[in-house]
Amino acid sequence: MTDTLNSTPMGVAITKRQLYMVFGGVISGLALSALDGTIVNTALATIVGELGGIKYYAWVGTSYMLTSTTSTPLFGKLSDLYGRRILYQAAIVIFAVGSVLCGIAQTMWQLVVARGVQGIGGGGLLAVAFAIIGDVVAPRERGKYMGLITSIFTFSSVIGPLLGGFIVDNTSWRWIFLVNVPVAVVAIMITNKALKLPFVRQQRKVDFMGATLLVFSVTALLLGLSWTGDEYGWTSAPTLGFFATAVVGTVAFIRWEDKAPEPIIPLSMLSIDTVKVVVPLMILIGAVFYGANAFMPLFLQGVTGVSATNSGLLLVPMAVSVAITATWVGRITSRTGTYKVWSPIGCAITTVGFAMASFLDSSNGYVYLAMAASFILGIGMGMIMPTGTLAVQNAVAPSEMGTASSVVVFMRQLGGAVGLAAYGALFANRLNGRVDPELVQAPRMIRTLPSPVREQALDALTHAIVIVFRAAVPLAIVGFVVALAMPNRPLRSAAAMSAAAPSGD
Repeated sequence: MTDTLNSTPMGVAITKRQLYMVFGGVISGLALSALDGTIVNTALATIVGELGGIKYYAWVGTSYMLTSTTSTPLFGKLSDLYGRRILYQAAIVIFAVGSVLCGIAQTMWQLVVARGVQGIGGGGLLAVAFAIIGDVVAPRERGKYMGLITSIFTFSSVIGPLLGGFIVDNTSWRWIFLVNVPVAVVAIMITNKALKLPFVRQQRKVDFMGATLLVFSVTALLLGLSWTGDEYGWTSAPTLGFFATAVVGTVAFIRWEDKAPEPIIPLSMLSIDTVKVVVPLMILIGAVFYGANAFMPLFLQGVTGVSATNSGLLLVPMAVSVAITATWVGRITSRTGTYKVWSPIGCAITTVGFAMASFLDSSNGYVYLAMAASFILGIGMGMIMPTGTLAVQNAVAPSEMGTASSVVVFMRQLGGAVGLAAYGALFANRLNGRVDPELVQAPRMIRTLPSPVREQALDALTHAIVIVFRAAVPLAIVGFVVALAMPNRPLRSAAAMSAAAPSGD
């Protein structure tokens, strides 16, 4: 006999067994997005060698980032209107279709387009996963489950490069994508049984105009940032045109959402005190941590000379510290009913981690400092990430759970995209004329260069990476100041799931 874990305001009881099934369904789908987000990086050099098209190298990641960011709020809103299960399974199917298209791609351009399809599904998985947990777990108990999801997602992201290296070394790079298909089939089977959540379908219109304007403005912004310094330059006409388009699109989006009967991102939600703090915090933290994830492996491979697989192993301390911290913080939050302290403490610890990374040098001995800095950064991440989602979900109406969850993910991804572009421009500017760009795409080749060219290249690469870490320090400090304003709303003791009768969606 199972004990009742939650009782919703509508009288729907959720047992522990049912909750574990739901949690398993969420994780089965989320594992697809988490692993694939990093597994591709290890194989990119091999893929380019077979398909050619080096000029599309960066777009393999950019296309995924673009579509996943823009699809997130749409999936969140649709799940509020039509149910979590159908949208979560749709995201799994889209992700699987994109994986097949990636696996059979014959050119780099085909791979870029296929990665874009994958990104649509990946954005949906992230948005709906947190909304599902928000439905079935009361905020007072939700912290430990959010912590588990954050730790599992982060650990999967670190395992990705290791798995990618193994697949490339032993089979074909195409299996990096095709292996997602059987995983997706299993995920569909699990979610079909586990996510039969009570839901009342809402007969309301979908804000397709708002979604279009949002996609339009975000696409223009990300295209401008992605091509800046690579294709054109900060002050070139195409770049300024993209930025101007993004501004016009954003203004049009805000004006439309203000009068839309069913806005995809309700402006009233953005006026809630908690949301007003979490939104800028997630943008800042997204920018900070995406930079750490991108440039720490580059330091390990390019400066210390370790292999791609071993660099993934050296990042395991970050995954371990995220897992331990997120789980620990979640349990304390559930026990005490308060979450306010974790974000500022996490930002302070993050500042320390990047300050440590700012002292990295080209000496081999500094690999241990890199591992220590990664471990510290993981502690900060484990405190901040789940807390932001929990705070926003606790502050909004149950009917807006999917929208609220997607807003948090959207802002974090948007911050990451902007941060990566800015870091990339700073990094490229520091390397310009000092290191051959081809060596950055295959950084371990630097150590094969003759002396003194090798030492000069290593110093230039190290300095460029350290500048990026130093640039993250003030962002983390600003995040600390923002986090201090976090309201401390009492965590609700009832789950958000509302239903008059089960519909199986």
